[in-house]
Amino acid sequence: MLTVAPDIEVLARFGRALADPIRCRLLLALREAPAYPSDLADMLGISRTRLSNHLACLRDCGLVVTVPHGRRTRYELADERLGHALDDLRTAVVAVETDRTCPDADEKGCC
Repeated sequence: MLTVAPDIEVLARFGRALADPIRCRLLLALREAPAYPSDLADMLGISRTRLSNHLACLRDCGLVVTVPHGRRTRYELADERLGHALDDLRTAVVAVETDRTCPDADEKGCC
């Protein structure tokens, strides 16, 4: 049974999903159109095992759903408004300090 998550939980789930670059790329790809795992793996250049783990995370976060399509399973955004939210987030201005305090920022790409 599907339920609607409270506001704070929705934001936390979105944050968890966006915390990984591969999941961000997956969400942006699914924003364009629903897709099959094999196509997504090829598009992102990652193994199907790795893709499967990321898709499971996105499903657990409630951001993507599976749709049976014959013998295959297609993935799509759980709500079309998520595509609009992703567009808004991509175009938002983010204030970033040029004097980073994290010594590993360049190497890890974390800050």
